[in-house]
Amino acid sequence: MSTLQTRERGRTATPPLAPPAKRDRGSRIRTALWTGLLALPAVAFFVVFAYLPMAGLVVAFKEFNIADGVFGSPWNGLDNFRYFFSSGEASRILLNTLLLNTLFLAATLAAGITLALMLNEIRGRFFKRVAQSTIFFPYFVSPIVISIILQVLLAGVGGSGGAVNDALGGLGLPTVSWYTEPGPWPWILTIVKVWQMGGYMSVIFLAAITAIPDEVYEAGMIDGASRAQMAWRITVPLLRPTAAVLLVLGVGRIFYGDFGTIYAIVGDNGTLFPTTDVIDTYVFRALRELGDFGTTAAVGLFQSVVGFVLVVTAVLIQRRYAKESSIL
Repeated sequence: MSTLQTRERGRTATPPLAPPAKRDRGSRIRTALWTGLLALPAVAFFVVFAYLPMAGLVVAFKEFNIADGVFGSPWNGLDNFRYFFSSGEASRILLNTLLLNTLFLAATLAAGITLALMLNEIRGRFFKRVAQSTIFFPYFVSPIVISIILQVLLAGVGGSGGAVNDALGGLGLPTVSWYTEPGPWPWILTIVKVWQMGGYMSVIFLAAITAIPDEVYEAGMIDGASRAQMAWRITVPLLRPTAAVLLVLGVGRIFYGDFGTIYAIVGDNGTLFPTTDVIDTYVFRALRELGDFGTTAAVGLFQSVVGFVLVVTAVLIQRRYAKESSIL
């Protein structure tokens, strides 16, 4: 049998193949269908619990009364917004919200990076795990428990003085009536936030540190860098993308006060409102005392819109100056 006949027989036995383009299109369609099927529960969840409730935002533009319901109440345009901004409390509440959240964000990021660097330098595996668990534990402590701890430290049992005032007295410094002085409270709340969130943030940064290749540190050792120099010149710069992502996420919530912690600690103590009253506590108090659904919905809508604008702005700035770490 000649070589030519063999080749002809082989060509006849081989089944015909579909055109590559046609196979690729079918594969893409099947992949898209499976992907859509897998995403269906998540899409249904967000539609039911996130997007359908947005219909209630019309309350912000209505003179709401329970008898007529959400859609039967009369429209009043922007009166609810005007009422809030002309109440004399808007500027104080907005400034407090921005100031406190900026302090919280900056302090927790700095504390997270510092604790992660310190944990990374611990060589004993058992001690490292114990230390990591210890600093992570405050994240699970209830705001009510934090409030009681602060009460004991600052005012003492039954208002008898407190451990902090005892320490100030021992150092010859004047004592402070903490629950009647609004000035120190932004810093007290920031310390509480760092104690509560520092360990949580350090775990995120520690995970980012473990992803840094060993070759990078070996190159630093060959160049004669000390451990402090490697931490400052290698680890910290490589943590910048993680910090940028956390910063953008934090900026998106910079107009949301930490209601659980702030209200549990401050409560209805009006003396401290000049420095601690934020949007969330104001909305809760207005809804509880006045029952003004329209104004509270208007404040909540304003809060959400400003938060969205801040997120978009932060992402655009990140894409402009740190494109490699952009989340979009």
